[in-house]
Amino acid sequence: MEFSKSLTMTRLLIGLLLFLSTFDLFSQSQSPKLVYVFEIDEEIAPPVVRRMGKAFEQAKNLKADLIIIQMNTYGGLVVSADTIRTRLLKSNIPTAVFIDNNAASAGALISIACDSIYMVSGANIGAATVVNQNAEAMPDKYQSYMRATMRATAEAKHRNPRIAEAMVDPDIYIPTVIDSGKVLTFTTSEAIKNGFCEAQLNSVEEVIARFGLSSYRIQYLELNAIDSVIDFLISPYIHSLLIMLIIGGIYFELQTPGFGFPSVVAITAAVLYFTPLYLEGVAENWELLVFALGIGLLLLEVFVVPGFGITGMSGIVLVILGLTLSLLNNVAFDFSQVSFNAMMEAVFIVIIAIFGAMLIIYFGITKMLSSRKLGLALTSEIASNQGFTSANMNLSSLINEHARTASILRPSGKIEYQSRLYDAVARESFIERGEEILIVGYINNQLVVTKFKQNEN
Repeated sequence: MEFSKSLTMTRLLIGLLLFLSTFDLFSQSQSPKLVYVFEIDEEIAPPVVRRMGKAFEQAKNLKADLIIIQMNTYGGLVVSADTIRTRLLKSNIPTAVFIDNNAASAGALISIACDSIYMVSGANIGAATVVNQNAEAMPDKYQSYMRATMRATAEAKHRNPRIAEAMVDPDIYIPTVIDSGKVLTFTTSEAIKNGFCEAQLNSVEEVIARFGLSSYRIQYLELNAIDSVIDFLISPYIHSLLIMLIIGGIYFELQTPGFGFPSVVAITAAVLYFTPLYLEGVAENWELLVFALGIGLLLLEVFVVPGFGITGMSGIVLVILGLTLSLLNNVAFDFSQVSFNAMMEAVFIVIIAIFGAMLIIYFGITKMLSSRKLGLALTSEIASNQGFTSANMNLSSLINEHARTASILRPSGKIEYQSRLYDAVARESFIERGEEILIVGYINNQLVVTKFKQNEN
């Protein structure tokens, strides 16, 4: 009797468990799936990489069932595309790209890294030759890297690697696909025919339907105001501008020792340059330390060490090194995961910015100060019949007179003659304060001086 009751209870428990299990499966089947959609409708650059990283993180935290990239781009930076490509290849969530117009160059690499490719009618994919800012093909070492990257990506997604390589190299000939001497670009129908597109579709919703999801909700990337500011500041163009301001501020500060407007400009530009890179984990602590050490050496050169020698040159080298290294996405001192393209991009950004700063210093400032349109040049005439005389008449009388430096001349500064201060420029690069000098001439209302030597008469 007791055995019969136990058997009955066991059957009831088993039935209850089966019912709960079936109910749970039914509930799961009825709950909507999450589809995460990320739009790329601009140049592939660091801001896109940053947003893509946030999108993948959000998709992972939300346990998304599918990630769709809605693509329309003419390309961009290879290093940025390669970073996105790596994320796609390592994704545990199924990925698809919906090309609703263009997937050229860097966009083609990103598309091939997705699990599935879908295109609208009239779209295209390909033309991945590495070019410079003038749309001229880069040397073969850059093309070789891109060819290998395209091949490896196609192989990882079971697509024809030779076709992917032909999107970079015009010398590749594939019968019935591409003639030698032309870079490969597919239309929608051609991409479907050659296995680089699953189907021609018209919307993201049709892409979702291809995955058999009847009940779903779409989640887009959510950005706040700070994200928008950081995206703006990490643009290569803004990086170049900020570096120009840093270098220009340092240069003018060296010409006029002290803490003034050039220092404020340089410090502000440095904060805007390093802060977003540090917050994004790109700039390491030691890289900021290298930059700070360079600034410290330059300050030491300005206020302590006479002349401009090893201290100043070391400071300049460390400043440039800190600016360059902070652009590389390395981990501590490990640069093994930093591609050659990423290194060259960082170097080019810094070098171009430095040359830009030099051009502004040597050409822009002179023209700006002499421009009447900008209101920076005096246009009124001061005649002698109005009681005004040229200062040069008085300055010429001081030639061959002895005086003392009232400030450090580096090479310009102040000198004192008969208890009066005059602007002066030294023939030497540096004359310490309080030294005896000889006035040897004048130029642009500045006295020209040199160190006094005892054997001079």
